[in-house]
Amino acid sequence: MSQIFTPIIEYLHAFSQTVPLPIFVTVGAAIEEIIAPIPSPLIMTLAGSLSASAGSHWLTLVYLAVIGSLAKTVASYVVYVVSDKAEDLVLGKFGKFVGVSHKDVEKMGSQLSGGWRDDLVMLALRAIPIIPTAPVSIISGLLKIKLTTFFWTTAVGYAIRNYFYLYLGATSIGALESLNEGLGSVEKIGYLIIFVLLVALAIFFYKQRQDDNIIAKLLKILHLK
Repeated sequence: MSQIFTPIIEYLHAFSQTVPLPIFVTVGAAIEEIIAPIPSPLIMTLAGSLSASAGSHWLTLVYLAVIGSLAKTVASYVVYVVSDKAEDLVLGKFGKFVGVSHKDVEKMGSQLSGGWRDDLVMLALRAIPIIPTAPVSIISGLLKIKLTTFFWTTAVGYAIRNYFYLYLGATSIGALESLNEGLGSVEKIGYLIIFVLLVALAIFFYKQRQDDNIIAKLLKILHLK
């Protein structure tokens, strides 16, 4: 982990001791979502440990999972908007050099927001603990994933993920540091999964575009005849 973010992580640990747990979860979850290098299990496992130490009822974990989900959903939308605007700016100026237009990206996004299968994939990407969250928000903004799909899958998926981490934190008091290190290492696999999915997606749409070009040329030839 980069030493640049060590002070932020240390501050979050100190912050958790000075404010009510729901406030810590709300603020920490939002920061964790926006500052991607912060390990995604950090806030929830710590909150779960603090909740268990205070002898809170198990329903408290459900409550913390929900408010953490709402905070992360709002923060992820900020990432979505920034990514969307960056795509408009970058492709507007440099798209012609890489052969990808703003229209191509919008078409790609529209094809990924068309049914329950796409929603299920988005929900899984949000809920599965090893999948890093920020890249999914960035990609969603780049492809302009439909907002209804984005919001509901993000909120529900994060609630599931949060409860998983909260439960681990609540049942791993005394081993929290080693737990987070282990989860952080496993999350690296998630980055690899995201990378493989992006490569596969790029290949798929490149081939589709080539097929569309061939069909267009054939229609042009037939028309000329």
